[in-house]
Amino acid sequence: MALAAESQRIAKEFELSDGDVQKITNEFIFEMNEGLEKNATSMSQIPTYVTGVPNGTEKGLYLAVDLGGTNFRVCSIQLHGDTTFTIVQSKVAIPRELMVAKTAKELFSFLAKQIELFLKNHHEDHFNAHTRRRQTVSTPEGYRDEHIFRLGFTFSFPVHQVGINKGTIIRWTKGFDIADAVGQDVCALLQREIDILKLPVKVAALVNDTVGTLMARSYTSPGKTGTLLGAIFGTGTNGAYVEKLSKITKPMEGDYDKTTGEMVVNTEWGSFDNGLKTLPNTIYDQILDKDSINPGIQMFEKRISGMFLGEILRIVLVKTLESPSIALFRDDNSSTNDFKTTASVDADSPLHTQWAVDSSILSIAESDSSSTLSVLRQSIEEKLGVSAPSIEDAQAVKTIAHAIAKRAARLAGVAIGGIILQTERLKPNASSVPGPASAAHIVEDLKAGNLTDAAAATASKLADTAGLAVNEDEVVDIGVDGSLVEFYPDFEAYMREALRAMDGIGATGERRIRIGIAKDGSGVGAALIALVAAKMEKPLDYLKDLDRKLDGVKEDDRLLHA
Repeated sequence: MALAAESQRIAKEFELSDGDVQKITNEFIFEMNEGLEKNATSMSQIPTYVTGVPNGTEKGLYLAVDLGGTNFRVCSIQLHGDTTFTIVQSKVAIPRELMVAKTAKELFSFLAKQIELFLKNHHEDHFNAHTRRRQTVSTPEGYRDEHIFRLGFTFSFPVHQVGINKGTIIRWTKGFDIADAVGQDVCALLQREIDILKLPVKVAALVNDTVGTLMARSYTSPGKTGTLLGAIFGTGTNGAYVEKLSKITKPMEGDYDKTTGEMVVNTEWGSFDNGLKTLPNTIYDQILDKDSINPGIQMFEKRISGMFLGEILRIVLVKTLESPSIALFRDDNSSTNDFKTTASVDADSPLHTQWAVDSSILSIAESDSSSTLSVLRQSIEEKLGVSAPSIEDAQAVKTIAHAIAKRAARLAGVAIGGIILQTERLKPNASSVPGPASAAHIVEDLKAGNLTDAAAATASKLADTAGLAVNEDEVVDIGVDGSLVEFYPDFEAYMREALRAMDGIGATGERRIRIGIAKDGSGVGAALIALVAAKMEKPLDYLKDLDRKLDGVKEDDRLLHA
């Protein structure tokens, strides 16, 4: 009984009330606007120079490449114009010596070579036709008629982006270290090597994978309205959304299309509320942050993403094990354990090692509703290194894991709700009749003795919750990706619970929000950004491309005769 009571007490520490949700949402919107007005803020609100999203009717063949770690992926995406697409792809490991090469040329020439091999293997007819044509081109017009693949380049390293296909490398991470590349334009580095190989490819867009998630969802979305937000809730978390250009008042370098009146903004919301003005901060959150590699940074992400949820659970369990009065993973005798042996923590248990507990156990705990919790108990043995865990042990883990994940989902709902409220997407079709009061407001009325108001508000809320069918034109579409939102049971339901608690959304607004899975932002999404970039090209841009290629020919000739 003591263990059950203790697990319930701990679970209450992770509760996020409707009032908390509202307070955090208000701060989220404040920090969003702060990031739109100036640089060096908690939420960076980075302009992406992408000024439109697809609607599913686009057609064409586009390329995408993804350098996100130790592998390099090359894709071609055929858009069919009916929200569907066909993808062909290949992947190759980056040789270790190129990850730490002396010059950027060594790495980027390797990448260009992989693009050439991909075109030869998967688009041979087009490649050969281009090879034949380029021998006979003598005028800019001839060059213009030649089909050039537009390519979206997902480059998952810190860059300072100054245009839709321009961005300088700030630093390398993930085991890469090529000093002479820092400060150089990553798109120009790749384009230079592509031109040396005389490939029919233009690096049209520099892509962030979260922006790609937004684009991929907007193309495949079943609705009539464009997608507002692409969000990732997986190992990490981030969001990119469509903002009015008029609200982005901080300085922006480079050219961009102003005709749409909109621009996609990369929020970098993982760093929201680093100052902890409103975010919950249990003793377990404090321990995780103190022992992390970046204390005081990414405080929102540390409460939401899969990378951290398993560690929060580990910290809670370790702290509970330290209490002599709480019998977690230990029995007085075997008669109290249906395994007929006593529970114990193995010497090499992941519980003893920082970051060793995978967040997947939270999903397993939520999914197992059997009377004996047999699946969860097996996972506790395998993933936590605990021998013969009892039903009581498993129930305690389930209670605590549920509380940690539910808090994460409600905080994820804050991010979605904050962006919907910031962009006022629910307002154009909103009724002139005020929405029902939130549950938090009803509770406040009850506390204040305003029973008539509370009763009326409760009746209004019940009527509102009953709801009617939503008009397709009024839907606000949200694309999500990541293991948490895809595999954790009821993660979306808990996000929606938080949305209903927000002033300005409520049950009526929440029904108008469609949340759908968006896959492959770094592939399909990158290709779609290349499509948007191609639409932005000015009529004489091909002359600049020709000049660049001619410069490449001169450089080749100079090196040949040097």
